[in-house]
Amino acid sequence: MLTLPNILTLSRIFAVPLLVLFLWWPYWQLGYAIGLLLYCAAAITDYFDGMLARSQGTVSKLGQFLDPIADKIMVAAVILILTAKGGLTGPIVGDVHVVAGLIILMREIIVSGLREFLGGIQVSVPVTRLAKWKTTLQMIALGLLIFAGVLPEIEPIRWFGLASLWIAAVLTCITGYGYLRVGLRHMDT
Repeated sequence: MLTLPNILTLSRIFAVPLLVLFLWWPYWQLGYAIGLLLYCAAAITDYFDGMLARSQGTVSKLGQFLDPIADKIMVAAVILILTAKGGLTGPIVGDVHVVAGLIILMREIIVSGLREFLGGIQVSVPVTRLAKWKTTLQMIALGLLIFAGVLPEIEPIRWFGLASLWIAAVLTCITGYGYLRVGLRHMDT
């Protein structure tokens, strides 16, 4: 069912290859600026697709399936391209910031697998408010890191992006543990 919310979700998925293309060349500031605009537009649709679906009463199984996938694809693609192109390097500790990205990716895979398992036994795990804050902070962190490619001479942008990414990684661990704790109650030992 192609409702407006589902079209917005699909647009996020289809935007990812373009986003990666614009972020491919780390010293192409115009590409990063276009990538940032595309990223911000995609991140905003993440908010509006769910809000519209709920307010219009058009929440669909397709939307429930695609929305978390669209988020994970976009986040994973940005983390991977920033890692590959040196966007997750910072002062003093260099590449260690890749670990924050890895923590986020690992949690997303674990929670996806957990949701799939629990769905098979018809147990729903609702998204927590803290998980929504984690997602918001994660989107802001990645946006700041893309913005750092637009204005590389302003180092504090990268520092704030990296600090936000680490805070998101900590929240990722907290929310991931919460989901895992709920899931473990339903697993045979």
